[in-house]
Amino acid sequence: MLWATAGVVTLGFLIALEIAARGYGAPGPITAQVQEAIFPPKSGFLLYASMALMMVVLTWRQRVIAAGVAIGIDVVFLLVRWAVDAEKTDGHPFGNGALWVILGYAVIAVTRRTGQERVLLLKGVGLGLLLVAGRKTGDAWLLITSKTRPLVLDQYVATADHALGDPSWLVGRIVTASGPIIVHVLDYVYTLLPVAAVVVALYQLRNVAAERRFPGHHLVRTFLVIGLLGPGIYMLFPVVGPVFAYGPGDSGTGGLEWALADLWPHTPPPLTTPHPMSFDEITPRNCMPSLHTAWATTIFIHSRRGPRLLRYAGTFWLIATLAATLGFGYHYGVDLVAGMVFTITIEAALRSFDRGWERSGIQLVTYGATVFAALLVSYRYLAMEMAEHPWVFGPLLLLAPASVVYGYVRTTKLWDPKAVPAQRPEPQLELV
Repeated sequence: MLWATAGVVTLGFLIALEIAARGYGAPGPITAQVQEAIFPPKSGFLLYASMALMMVVLTWRQRVIAAGVAIGIDVVFLLVRWAVDAEKTDGHPFGNGALWVILGYAVIAVTRRTGQERVLLLKGVGLGLLLVAGRKTGDAWLLITSKTRPLVLDQYVATADHALGDPSWLVGRIVTASGPIIVHVLDYVYTLLPVAAVVVALYQLRNVAAERRFPGHHLVRTFLVIGLLGPGIYMLFPVVGPVFAYGPGDSGTGGLEWALADLWPHTPPPLTTPHPMSFDEITPRNCMPSLHTAWATTIFIHSRRGPRLLRYAGTFWLIATLAATLGFGYHYGVDLVAGMVFTITIEAALRSFDRGWERSGIQLVTYGATVFAALLVSYRYLAMEMAEHPWVFGPLLLLAPASVVYGYVRTTKLWDPKAVPAQRPEPQLELV
């Protein structure tokens, strides 16, 4: 019933976004996904990552066959496009095959499976499709934020960021001076964040095929909830980011028509009374909170129980993502603080839901939500005070997420099952 309810709610949500996006003259998430069955997909890597996620319910023999079929279909699509001299697009040359395999297993589950086997296969298919749908849903949300929020609050966030020493300007100068290799590495880390999440998820779900069931809590659940709730905060607190509000835009040239000045990353913005500012209807208002920080934090948390290499990779991805979000001018420092509190609160809520709500879980989630709300309110209404007293508010901004992290670590340790030492059997006396 839970999976069925989640499926119905997700479908209704996608339909609503489809209608809203079409109202603004753009394809919605359903149309965009259907197009990727035929046209070059924009999410080629993600489609194969989604297929890998679906294959956790398959045997090794079935996985090899599925991967071979996906590659074969992609080869056929490439040959057909080459033969008909199809117009090139911005999409990837591969990925269609992975989507066709996922859809094919959905048909197999309905027509060739019964009982628990059907349910397990449908769960795998749903998990793979949800990952791709999350990407398309995010694109639709970003379009809606740019069309419905003409005023942005960047001046407030940039002013509050003075309390942290304007980290986006500092890291931006460091990344700019580091050379093209570092820039390309950070760009790949930033872009391939969903693929990194799938790697961690595959480790967590590695025993699904053998046990014929999914674990109670895993990374994908947190990832999807973050993607569902985060854009709602965008609507309440629209922010475009320093590279757009105080710089030349993402391309590095042009894009200054709506910016306050060309200041990023070399000159921190002057301390003036902040006001809402008008911005274009193209740039997404997707800064507050930083969902890339939230997702990278999720990868870090869920990689802690993996092997050493996975733990190192999770740590690297978190650090590199934070450097990219600041160094490319996509986020202010206070966005990252809010994003970290946001994701830990969601992670705590999902773990509490999985194990059954009790006092410690309710207290942790309530505290995290309170801190997150307090951060947003302070950014909006105490920005000048924060900038004028950085030695007071700077440490407070760092202590806020630290307190939530401490509460999460302390509480979840109490939730973990304790290892019970084996008792030595007492010697038996033998009667002679």
